[in-house]
Amino acid sequence: MHRRRFLAGTAAQATALAMPSIPASVAAQAEKPAKKARMKAGHQNHSADADLRHLAALGVNHIRSALPSRTFDENWSVAGLSKLRERVERFGIFLDMVPLPLSSSDIGRAENPNIMLGKSPERDREIDRICQMIRNVARVGIPAVKYNLTILGVVRTESISGRGGARYSTFDYSKSKHDEPPPASGHVTADEMWERITYFLKKVVPVAEECKVRLCCHPHDPGMPRDKGFRGVHRVLGSVDGLKKFIDIMPSDYHGLNFCQGSVAEMLENPGRDIYDVIRYFGSRRKIFNVHFRNIKGGFLNFRETFPDDGDVDMIKAMRIYQEVGYDGMIMPDHVPQIAGDPGRSQAFSFAFGYIQALIQVVNGDAR
Repeated sequence: MHRRRFLAGTAAQATALAMPSIPASVAAQAEKPAKKARMKAGHQNHSADADLRHLAALGVNHIRSALPSRTFDENWSVAGLSKLRERVERFGIFLDMVPLPLSSSDIGRAENPNIMLGKSPERDREIDRICQMIRNVARVGIPAVKYNLTILGVVRTESISGRGGARYSTFDYSKSKHDEPPPASGHVTADEMWERITYFLKKVVPVAEECKVRLCCHPHDPGMPRDKGFRGVHRVLGSVDGLKKFIDIMPSDYHGLNFCQGSVAEMLENPGRDIYDVIRYFGSRRKIFNVHFRNIKGGFLNFRETFPDDGDVDMIKAMRIYQEVGYDGMIMPDHVPQIAGDPGRSQAFSFAFGYIQALIQVVNGDAR
């Protein structure tokens, strides 16, 4: 045998004998490529040039734009949407999503009220316009749309002073106007809500499937008592069970949630304990299409919205679970507190962006 080969073989044998044996399962795990978090910091609503310049400087390179228009006009045409996308991309930012004119406003200010009022044939005309918007979004190459199916809008009570005197948005059912007459919709039962939601989904989801555009529905914010709702209107998308039923109505890869972690936490008696299993449930089923990464103190019917590091939810643990279930979309700040001297909340949002980006780096490091 060649002397060098003999010495090399002898050294290798000695090293092997000196080291403890490694179980095959451990060795296989060591060879397994690291699982990387593919989430990215995102933002919503603010898509003017000045906002885009600010976001680009902060390294926030994915957005959901502001509403192109309340009506089906030129802004919703292929040319209008192309112009929007091109303008956003000039700043090095991806237009991942646009909102449909189905906003979180109460029914009196809704862009397309008849969908949730259940009025035909008016709702059919509104749904037809929504479907054409989705087709045009697809032609421009925008992968997702966000929408709400609400009558009451976002309900809050008076804000309170939080950390450093910042104003925290709150909801306290005992201090709310829950006994006031119903809104323009009149009383709406849970069955009526489900009929209107199902009617919409059965017409719109097939179009989204055909166009390969994800439909991201925001939960009702906040959840209300299951037996009577709020002002005579039941909020069926204001509970975890309701959201489970919602995603099962039309099984489709293009029908899912704008998973507002804050709104879902508000549905729970103990969000600091229970939110993680909810993330796993919807995330493992690939039904989380976008995340509003918001923290709260309190829980069902009595909460306040905080800075991300000042609430009851362990946001690092939550981020690790999004990675665990393979979520790869945007992580957005949402409903940030109002700091004195920061009327546009740019300081509060900048803090939240940095926090989110740092947590994404942390879970990346965990995967190495």
